[in-house]
Amino acid sequence: MEKSVAIPGESWNVKPIHNEAQMDRRSFTLGLAGALAAPLPGFGQAHLPPAYRGPNVILVRFGGGVRRAETIDEAATWAPFLRHSLAPRGTFIPDLRIDRLEGVNTSHAEGTLNLLTGRYLAYRDNSEFLSDRLEPTEPTLFEYLRRSFDLASHEVLLINGEDRPQEEFFTFGAGDHFGIDHRSEMLSLHRFKLYRTRMQLGESGLPDAARSALEQERARLLTIDPRGATPDPSQAVEAFWARWRQGFGDDGLRNPRGDRLLTELATRAMKDLKPRFMMVNYQDPDYVHWGNPTHYTRAIAVIDEGLQRLVSLADADPFYAGNTIFVITPDCGRDTNPLAEVPFQHHFNSRSAHETWAVIFGPGIGKATIDKPVDQSAIAPTIAAAMGFAATRAEGQAVDGAFL
Repeated sequence: MEKSVAIPGESWNVKPIHNEAQMDRRSFTLGLAGALAAPLPGFGQAHLPPAYRGPNVILVRFGGGVRRAETIDEAATWAPFLRHSLAPRGTFIPDLRIDRLEGVNTSHAEGTLNLLTGRYLAYRDNSEFLSDRLEPTEPTLFEYLRRSFDLASHEVLLINGEDRPQEEFFTFGAGDHFGIDHRSEMLSLHRFKLYRTRMQLGESGLPDAARSALEQERARLLTIDPRGATPDPSQAVEAFWARWRQGFGDDGLRNPRGDRLLTELATRAMKDLKPRFMMVNYQDPDYVHWGNPTHYTRAIAVIDEGLQRLVSLADADPFYAGNTIFVITPDCGRDTNPLAEVPFQHHFNSRSAHETWAVIFGPGIGKATIDKPVDQSAIAPTIAAAMGFAATRAEGQAVDGAFL
């Protein structure tokens, strides 16, 4: 049975978790028990929510759209660390599906919001020509978590790619839900450029021509988010960017690029900011749209290398070791078009574009392969259950059989 928890203005339904005698089980369920024991503050209440005592969660979007054949097929995978080392560590879902509802698209922004909200079509479309620009209209995991627990904004992070500026909007959503006060912080090359231009414009002795160029660059950067409501980063994130600038400079020629940049941002954030929930939005397999299949397979291998760094750091760092759950899943699949020179070049709502997978492992997660289809909308409520809050607006349910 589900347990209904009374929250002012809402009904929170949480699947119970069985209390087997596992070494990490008690610490894993502390957050959930705390959420069930005390009602959370309503929007108008000023007192702080409880401290967070649950596991850390790292959600990895194995993004840019990938097929099962090149990622989880045991013989053909270009991600051997994912398939042979990580999948056996926890719950392996080889048949995660994006529902074929009317209006649902198999693309990156849509799939990412499906993962973050647990709902389909949970966005408003502000797209422009050749640029998808979606804004969540339902609460994201970031907002649920920070509303439920007393966490600073830098403890809830979204790591975003330099070629997906439209996903800078996903830190909080539109509408009358939790919103900007419960946002995550964003780490991305775009956010660093905002920091860099602000710092440079504040420095003395800048020639007029250089100042004018910087002002124009900053104005262009600011127009990427038309909401005009994005606050300045926290002091912790300001210090993070100061260290980044000291190490990599201003020219952009010394820092990694592409998905290697995301791995560098994520691992540095794990060391410096100690996030309790972090999402890493890998994206580079999507460069196969240009028609070169090696762009796709090489990008999968680069993400796999990034996973090795993330997991190795989590296994070695006392803050993460034994207290961190990884959730690794794509945003969408890709086509399998036998008539195309590159069968997986695009993701045009075909059957295989709706077919993805997930790997979930960490304390409190069982070791098993789920042998039935699971809907993509289950990911958000599964993370919510693991962290001890309820994703009340999610359409899906936590993955049956994932928890010990």
